[in-house]
Amino acid sequence: MRLQDRVAVVTGAGKGIGRAIAIAFASEGARTVVADIDSNAAQQTAAEINRNGTAIAVHVDVSQPDSVEALAREVMDRFGKVHILVNNAAIQVNKTILETTFEEWNRQMAVNVGGVFLCSRQFMPHLIETQGVIINLSSVNAVFSQPGLAGYTASKGAILSLTKAMAIDHGRDGVRVHAVCPGYIEAGLAESYLQSQPDPVLARKEAGDLHSLGRIGQPEEVARVAVFLASADSTFMTGSAVFVDGGYTSGHSLKR
Repeated sequence: MRLQDRVAVVTGAGKGIGRAIAIAFASEGARTVVADIDSNAAQQTAAEINRNGTAIAVHVDVSQPDSVEALAREVMDRFGKVHILVNNAAIQVNKTILETTFEEWNRQMAVNVGGVFLCSRQFMPHLIETQGVIINLSSVNAVFSQPGLAGYTASKGAILSLTKAMAIDHGRDGVRVHAVCPGYIEAGLAESYLQSQPDPVLARKEAGDLHSLGRIGQPEEVARVAVFLASADSTFMTGSAVFVDGGYTSGHSLKR
């Protein structure tokens, strides 16, 4: 029970990697706030956790300051403190810059990067009090792009840089800040990207072949790393990018 009595806020926790992280945190003893713009999905995740743990579901649009402030108020009213913030909420536009509209660009940046900024700014004073942890979900696309992912790649690279900046600014406040960079994971945005391809079955196989392990990852494999980073097992780590990518970045475009 490495997170016993900790309070964890996970954005985008209704589905995919965020859902797996919320469940994993709860299994390690954390009281978990399942925050998502999809209220039904958040309720479903919270209900699953509440069979064996403690969770509440909260609606939030991480791109909107008022919504993030309301999230923080609800967390503090319910629990009085917070120890862990996971900035996972994200959207993905599968387009080149020529195809991407101004509105799509701004929305993607507002959610993916703005959400990290707004949530981190809102919860930072509370995390300083508890000597807490922030975990930002970046991506292998922070360092390697792919066709038709211009805005998404830019946003994930920005998250990686912002993670380092926050680690420098708040390390002496006692707050550790991590970035997790998944490869292809069989859930969430990666799954949506694969399903958008002309031949999803072939796309899945080709995606698996890009990884040294020869397969796509599972959300639970990312969640276990998040537990490590949120726990006392990683107390001398901050500002690091942890790649949970099956060797994708070790041998990009590797095929056998």
